[in-house]
Amino acid sequence: MNLANKLTLIRIFLVPVFLIFIAIKDIPYGTIIATGVFIIASITDKLDGYIARSRNQITNFGKFMDPLADKLLVTAALISLVDFHIISTWAAVIIIAREFAVTGLRTIAASEGIVIAASWWGKIKTFIQIVAIIFALVNIDFGNYYFTIAKEITMPIAIIVTIISGVDYFVKNKNVIKIDK
Repeated sequence: MNLANKLTLIRIFLVPVFLIFIAIKDIPYGTIIATGVFIIASITDKLDGYIARSRNQITNFGKFMDPLADKLLVTAALISLVDFHIISTWAAVIIIAREFAVTGLRTIAASEGIVIAASWWGKIKTFIQIVAIIFALVNIDFGNYYFTIAKEITMPIAIIVTIISGVDYFVKNKNVIKIDK
């Protein structure tokens, strides 16, 4: 278990911590703490990838668990934001559906011995989603004009890039999907 993989596991373990602070409304400053936890977890995403590449410690565990950790974190945040009425349900569904679809594609590929690594579009998608989610989380407690505008600009961009990224994965890996006759 190398350092990059440990950081990925830390990100997974931070998801329930995030959920506790955002879901239990009686915790003083809970949403602010949850936002901090989300930001820390998001930083571990960039950090674990950097460490794995710089130390030449890229593993199949990391290739599988890193995107899964991202999906867990983003999904938890999106569902929480829908609960707070900060984003619409359809926005969350589009993003989560893309995540399930690409995970399904990766599962099919893995069954054939193919590992689909994160693409450039996938990395951009994750970054933009995280930025949009941070603006939306900050909007819960500090819903001033600037944070609201930032959320209203970044969330549609995140949705568009999410769709483009999903299409990109399926187009580039269409040979993985075989329909038996």
